Amino acid sequence: MKRLKVLYGVVGEGMGHATRSKVVLTSLARRHDVKIVVSGRAHAFLKTAFPDVVEIDGLHMIYADNAVDRDATLVSNLSVAPALVMENVRAYFEHVRDFEADVVVSDFDSFAYLYGKFHDIPVLSVDNMQIINRCKHEAAILDGFRGDFRIAKTIVKMKLPGCYHYLITTFFYPKIRKTRTSLYPPILRPEILSAVSTRGDHVVVYQTSSSYTGLLPVLESLSNVEFRIYGLGREETDGNLTLRPFSEAGFIADLASARAVIAGGGFSLMGEAVYLHKPTLSVPLRGQFEQVLNARYLQHLGYGLCVEELDKETIVRFLERTGEFADRLSAYVQDGNAKLLENVERLAVEAATVG
Repeated sequence: MKRLKVLYGVVGEGMGHATRSKVVLTSLARRHDVKIVVSGRAHAFLKTAFPDVVEIDGLHMIYADNAVDRDATLVSNLSVAPALVMENVRAYFEHVRDFEADVVVSDFDSFAYLYGKFHDIPVLSVDNMQIINRCKHEAAILDGFRGDFRIAKTIVKMKLPGCYHYLITTFFYPKIRKTRTSLYPPILRPEILSAVSTRGDHVVVYQTSSSYTGLLPVLESLSNVEFRIYGLGREETDGNLTLRPFSEAGFIADLASARAVIAGGGFSLMGEAVYLHKPTLSVPLRGQFEQVLNARYLQHLGYGLCVEELDKETIVRFLERTGEFADRLSAYVQDGNAKLLENVERLAVEAATVG
């Protein structure tokens, strides 16, 4: 088999794309020469695992009270846009131009995608976002969010048009409406695949927005429930609340032994919770339609609940139904990452040969 040169782009907003891409990159790097372009915190994360990682600049989100602050995000990104373009042009000429890739893989990253299109190199899209545009969603899933859906669909459609193939990772399976599209189970870290799922008494809470200050008093009022809380950036114990600093091993151990999960609508944690059969109460970030979509399908499948706000009554109602949700989750099975990795390899070789 020919050893390919693969340019792999990873969007740097949040860490979910980076942790999932690491799994695919590890598989590809066994057989091919891989150069990675990535922005944000994801750069430092991937730099520790791979030898050829190029830092680029990317856009970012600003959050306020468990919602995306669209105005602040727009103003902030516009203010840095000229410097961002210049930095990425520099990165291209210094580190990427002479790589001569055979194929490009993009995890929702525009830099690698544009490189592929500019040089007439086939591009594979590997991410969860394309499900918004390339699949058909039932009216009940979109109800109340059709405007947000249309905006998100347009953005996703414009992000990576005309790829050789779109490999979409998902735990729900709507009807595919576009050619060159296939659906695969969520990409899972090896540590998740090796974790043994048990059912303890505690609830794992993952809160990505430190500005969401109303959460802790609500949890504290449920004094008979132990909550182990990640994402607030501090370590302390106060009654039934245990705030933990982030530790991958510690988080996975708590997740695998949890009774249930309370989190946003991010795809990575939701996919891990589904795999480990953990009922999830999802509170999607306002202004993030992709999270709404994930959470609504979660509820539609009977794996948990999707709510817009957290209050004591909602959490009590959710906890009373965790047995029901766990029963539905018990039927979910996934053969690790085998299906996706096999097809990424196959399509990369095919695209490089055809392209």
